[in-house]
Order: sequence, then structure tokens, then C-alpha cells
Amino acid sequence: MMEEHQRLINNADDESLHESEEIVYEDAIKQTGYGRFHWLVLFLCGWAVSSDAIEVLSVSFMLPSAEKDLKMSSEDKGWLNAIIFVGMMIGGYFWGSLADHHGRRTILLGSLTVNGLGGLVSSTSQVFWLFLLARFISGIGVGGSIPVIFSYFTEFQPKDRRGRMISALATFWMFGNIIAAGLAWSVIPLDIGYTSPSFKYNSWRIFVALCTIPSLSSAVFFIFMPESPKFLLTVGEDKKALAILKFIHKKNNPMSSPYQVTSVVLDRDYKPAHTSSSHSTGCSAGMSKNLKSLMSTSGELFRPPLLRLSVIMLIINFSLSFGYYGLWMWFPELFSRVEKYGGSPCDHHVTALNKTVNASTDFLESEWIYFSGFMTAVSNLPGNLLTIFLMDQLGRKFLLASSMVSSGVSVFFIPLVRNKWENLGISCLFGAVSTIGWNSLDVLSTELFPTNVRSTAMGIQTGIGRLAAIFGNVIFGELVDVHCSVPMIMVSALLVFGGLSSIRLPSTVRVDIH
Repeated sequence: MMEEHQRLINNADDESLHESEEIVYEDAIKQTGYGRFHWLVLFLCGWAVSSDAIEVLSVSFMLPSAEKDLKMSSEDKGWLNAIIFVGMMIGGYFWGSLADHHGRRTILLGSLTVNGLGGLVSSTSQVFWLFLLARFISGIGVGGSIPVIFSYFTEFQPKDRRGRMISALATFWMFGNIIAAGLAWSVIPLDIGYTSPSFKYNSWRIFVALCTIPSLSSAVFFIFMPESPKFLLTVGEDKKALAILKFIHKKNNPMSSPYQVTSVVLDRDYKPAHTSSSHSTGCSAGMSKNLKSLMSTSGELFRPPLLRLSVIMLIINFSLSFGYYGLWMWFPELFSRVEKYGGSPCDHHVTALNKTVNASTDFLESEWIYFSGFMTAVSNLPGNLLTIFLMDQLGRKFLLASSMVSSGVSVFFIPLVRNKWENLGISCLFGAVSTIGWNSLDVLSTELFPTNVRSTAMGIQTGIGRLAAIFGNVIFGELVDVHCSVPMIMVSALLVFGGLSSIRLPSTVRVDIH
């Protein structure tokens, strides 16, 4: 595939295109048809999204088994839960900004490789500090690939299918969740691996290593994919963009007449803001240029006319991430309290009672953790299906606002829980409803900002979201033993506030994006 579209690019450079009216990109991409190429992009980008989900969620499954091997204290566990979000916060900003200057495909190759290699190194780590460092590096890769994948995918979509297809892409996070849970359930309980006095490579390490296969294989697949033609138009590479559009048309319509478009522009009034940065420069000069590009692109987001959009989107990202991750990462602990002591998770003086837990229940509890994790992942399916079919009918704003407000209200039912099955039910409900909000936010994030700053905007938004996730986990941990209703009220209030804030966003249903 790579060789064929490169040949088309070379031919386009040699051809003299006969004069014709310039076609805007939204019309040009529609005229390529919708077929084999678009479905290939969906599955390759979806596999990359799944790889990110697997990497983020794998820690929660290996934590009980790794505790003894890495000699982790409760504080160490807290750092391990938080460190990947720290890496994602940093990676989201820098990789996202670089993608607006160096191209989507190039940055995807780099970030997915960093993600996979970081996870692979962590599986061999014999001491906690090295494991923590490797997970941080993996987080930098994850943080970079998420915003760039959505930008890359969106720029191939015609406006009449965009909302539905971005929602379909977002569902692959659920598949990653299911894969991680199923893999943990299948591998970690096994007595397999290698053990010596100085080196261990047991089942949970094998699980961590297996979790890197999706990210590393995604990086290989993207070697053979073309650059986003919409990005190429933003850096003045019109002929290359046209050649890729011809390539897409040929893949979608192998038996039809040649692609009729001979001149394409981003839109009628657009002038390239910068040129492609693919050529080589000295290390020092290159770093200086990249830093200036990061600052320039970031500054554009916080000046009119994008300032208002940026602020609202940051509020929504912070609210949803604080509420979702602040509660989600603590669900297993809350469930464990109900399982051990009965009644509501808010009824007990847990610190004292935790010291009397019978160790004979550990195995059964671990089996329940894997089962409940798997079922919670599957529970996201209804929300994902709803967004695919309703995103363009009801609109992004309506789905985002209603999801966040409903999630906030559902939090009030947690103190009423009395057994592990009710626990599982409320977690599945919260996950299913929250999925609708996340998918709607993914669509809005890619549609609201122009192409030349899209990846930077998504990187900053996801970075703020990761910061909120860290705060949510820390604050929840500090307050849950004071009384669990306190963090519940905070989570609920933030989710409702964020949902209502989304009403101020413009509608992007079936409109051209620049």
C-alpha cells in the first residue's frame, strides 16, 4: 500500500494538472467514495486505540500479583496508579503539538513504539523504581497516540459520516478493556514463567508483555499507511494530498472511472500557516524550532476566536476525568468493603476493620476482581452502540450533557449498595452511561478545532484530563475514609457542572471542519 501511494505522489509531482475549479477538501474526500480504505483505517486506528486502553488498564489487573514481587506499599500503589497519567499528560501535549507540524503518521509511529517498548521493559523490571519509570515512559507514548489517532482518523471522514465513524472508533477503547480483562483472567492465575534467585518472569509479567503486542503491531501497520491529506494541505503539500485522495478513490472504487478532482484546497480562504517539518536539521536547531512551534500552536488556542472553545472544553475534560477516574479507580476498593463487611461501603470504620481481613479469601476475591472487571468492560457496549446510531441524530452536545448529568446523579445511589452484585450493577450502569459522554467528547474534540491546531488541542485537553484523574484519585483517597459521601458529592457536582457547561458549545453535526 505504501509503495503504491508513493508512486501516485511522484506521478502527481510530474504531472501538469489541467486548469479546473479548485475543490474544497470536504467535497474532495466525499468524492473518493466510502469503502475498503475507510474500513481499513477504522480497524487500524481502532487497534491502536485498543492498545492504549490495554496499556492504561493493565496495571489495575496485575497490581495484586505484583505487590509481593515488587515489595509495594500502599503509597507505592498510589504512585503506580498515577504515574501513567503523569506520562500521558506530558506526552499528550508534546506529541500532539508535534503532530501539527511533522504529520500525524510520523508521530503515531513514534508514540506507539514508545508505548510498547516502555511496557515491554516494565515486564522485566525486578525493582519497583525501574518498573515505575518504565510505566511512566509507556504513559508518554499512550498520551501521544490518543489525540493523534483521533485527528488522523477524523481527517479521512466525510462530514455526513463523521460523527458516526468517530463514535465507532471510540468503541475500540471498550474492546481494549475487554481484551485486558480477558487476558488477565486467562494468564495471571496460571503458574507459568521462569524463576531464579536473581530474576523472575512469572505470569503477571507475561501478562504485561502480552499487553504490548497491540501497540507494537499498530506501529508496524502504520508504516504502510499514507499521511493525512488534510494535514498535507495545511502545510502547502497540495500535490501530495491530491495523490493520496486519488489513491483512496482507487482503493474504494477499483472498477470505476479515475478520480475526477484535479485541484483541492482546504477551504477557499485558507493559507498554509506553516510548512512541513519533515526535512532534517541540526539537533539543536531542530529542538529550538520544535519548541517555538509548540509555543506558537498552543498560543493560538488561547487567543480569539478559539479562546472560548478551549476554556469550555478544558472545563468539560477536567470535570469528566476527575469524576470518572476519581470514582472508577476506587470501585474495586468500595466493592471489597461491601464484600468483606456487608452493608454500604460508607457504613464502616474501614481502617480498623481492614486489619482483620482473613487471607483465605484472597483467591476468591481475585477471581471476583477479574470477573467483575470483564463484565464492567462488556457493559460499555450499549453506550457505544447508542452513540454510533444517535450521534448524528441527537447531536454531540445533547449526548454529552445528558450523559454527564446522568452519571452525576447515579453516583448518589452508591451508598445504597448492600452486596457485590449490586456493586457490579451500579458500576456497569455508571460505566455504560459515562461511555456515551466520552464518545461524544471525542467527536467534539476533533471537530471543534481547525486542522493546523487539532492535535495540539486534543493533546492539551487530554493532558488536563490526566491531571484531573491524578487529582481525583488523590483527593478520593484522602476523603473516602473521612466519609465516602464527601468525595461522592464532589464527583457528582463536577459531572453535573461539566455536563451543563457543554450546552455552550456550538453544534458540529454535518458541518464542514477546517
